[in-house]
Amino acid sequence: MPSFNCNQASYSFDRVSTRRGEDWTDPGIHSSKVCRVKALRRFTVRAQLPSALAPLQTLATNLRWTWHTPTQDLFATLDPDAWERAGHDPVRLLGEISSARFGELAKDAETVVTIQELAEDLARYLQEPRWYQQEREDDPTLPAAVGYFSMEFGVSEVLPNYSGGLGVLAGDHLKAASDLGVPLIGVGLLYRSGYFRQSLSLDGWQLEHYPVLDPQGLPLQLLLDAAGEPVLVEVAMPGGRTLKSRVWQATAGRVPLLLLDSDIEENEPDLRGVTDRLYGGDQDHRIKQEILVGIGGVRAVRAFCAATGHPAPEVFHTNEGHAGYLGLERIRELQEHDGLSFDEAVAAVRAGTVFTTHTPVPAGIDRFPIDLVRHYFSDQMLPGVPVDRVLALGAEDNPNMFNMAHMGLRLAQRANGVSQLHGAVSRGMFGKLWEGFDTDEVPIGSVTNGVHGATWEAREVTALLGDAGHVTHTPPDSVTDEMLWDLRGALRARLVSEVRRRVREAWLQRGASTPELSWTDHVFDPEVLTVGSPVACPPTSGSR
Repeated sequence: MPSFNCNQASYSFDRVSTRRGEDWTDPGIHSSKVCRVKALRRFTVRAQLPSALAPLQTLATNLRWTWHTPTQDLFATLDPDAWERAGHDPVRLLGEISSARFGELAKDAETVVTIQELAEDLARYLQEPRWYQQEREDDPTLPAAVGYFSMEFGVSEVLPNYSGGLGVLAGDHLKAASDLGVPLIGVGLLYRSGYFRQSLSLDGWQLEHYPVLDPQGLPLQLLLDAAGEPVLVEVAMPGGRTLKSRVWQATAGRVPLLLLDSDIEENEPDLRGVTDRLYGGDQDHRIKQEILVGIGGVRAVRAFCAATGHPAPEVFHTNEGHAGYLGLERIRELQEHDGLSFDEAVAAVRAGTVFTTHTPVPAGIDRFPIDLVRHYFSDQMLPGVPVDRVLALGAEDNPNMFNMAHMGLRLAQRANGVSQLHGAVSRGMFGKLWEGFDTDEVPIGSVTNGVHGATWEAREVTALLGDAGHVTHTPPDSVTDEMLWDLRGALRARLVSEVRRRVREAWLQRGASTPELSWTDHVFDPEVLTVGSPVACPPTSGSR
């Protein structure tokens, strides 16, 4: 398939198959011919930017813009209509702006200066010492890097690689680490269809829509080796086959996020689909995904560090049990390269592993049949790692099942829940792994989930109270209760307006007509305290 890698503006096309051969068509052009053909693949052409505007490429692809309002404001002013059409996605925006408009912007001195100033601000942000660097000066034993593994990352809607809370937490984790200077390396999978988007039919049935994602149209770049070739991560599969993956890199401020992608021509058709959807497929599909993010993820980190000179992680953090197989790859490395025995390697891996559990009920834990795990974990996948010892790491009460959370806890020196209450629940749920310990003594602590303030705080709050990014920040004394209440009311009114807009749009998508949707103008009340998640229904249903 042709590959185009010019500067920035993006245009998407579909490769389609017909009886007479292959055509390249613009998906925005509708014709009888296009309607009868099947799209095989989407690709993106990136057009050239004027040299004066070249820094826009870096500003658009580094996801720091998602929590940096001056950069957001810059993109919004380049072409307000295009910004709305692009869904506030800078990469898409640059594909929406016409060449003529780019020419105008390149001649506008104020715009060029603003772009340059923001590019310089981003460069300072990426290079200057921050909190962690100051701490490491006082304590050089702090790790030079930390690997953070998760099945999903919700950094922004422009990179739809998440389904819910676990991913949003992971995304906020990357952003906060960036602001603090913590040398994190995020590791996950790139899902070509992401997670499904839900809507309802007119008669109330759930409809699922899977987006088709083109990495070239996302804020990503391929990880290349020293020779300039795409890095390929390989994991042995049963039957002498090999699962291969290329590695895409997103950048969240100072933090690289590595996403493995199996949809490449080097793989057989079924292996290409390993990274098709988040949380999709049967157990066989899921175990292949978790093998790739765990074992393949460690290998991707090694390749990334070799290609970029980034310090190698000394600590590996597993966000839930999905990526727990990373511990087995590290055991293999220590046996092969350092000559350690299996038990010595386990001890070394434990010393540098953190495991976070999010699940408050046993039913939410990933478990695989023992025979399925035995099928995949051969000597070809992890040479020198005994399969029976692998199975023991995931043992649970049911001898026929392999428990990913149990393996994660057995391979981690430190483990935590995500609130004090959840920590207590987890100590009770997993207490049997520490025979002879009272429940209160089970070594599972808690770190209460937080949010990344700069992402979620309304800019009006920042304007009134100041930037809360610094740990010593205190609000100014001049802020009164009345000012806070007025601001709260204004933000609540905006929320209600947005809810009404979305309810109206959802009913139009379900097939309702405009005249019958006047009731959506009265959904919720900005003067009433709303608790919980009410469902907005038409008045005839008896519920509001």
